[in-house]
Amino acid sequence: QVQLVESGGGLVQAGGSLRLSCAASRRDFRFNAMGWYRQAPGKQRELVAIIIIGGSNTNYADSVKGRFTINRDNAKNSVYLQMNSLKSEDTAVYYCYARNDVLSSYWGQGTQVTVSS
Repeated sequence: QVQLVESGGGLVQAGGSLRLSCAASRRDFRFNAMGWYRQAPGKQRELVAIIIIGGSNTNYADSVKGRFTINRDNAKNSVYLQMNSLKSEDTAVYYCYARNDVLSSYWGQGTQVTVSS
């Protein structure tokens, strides 16, 4: 019904920045939240950041507070993650996430972020 497409991943040196983008393939879906998860090899998938679509409430993992910022463009059904001061520990596959008003979840295919040290 709808796909989430990520872009912006890549290789960056420690201390650098990347900006991830996620766009829904349709603009008529009514998401109530969008955000990002990440998963490193051998580790559990973890929440990075979430933003409420109808407002400005956000939640961040403690490990990224002060370094990452999540934004959204409701008209475009898109969400962005600005990642600054990147560390080697941030290396993971980052997945876009969206939730609708009946709590159905949607996932992107993932984009690789690799931070060299």
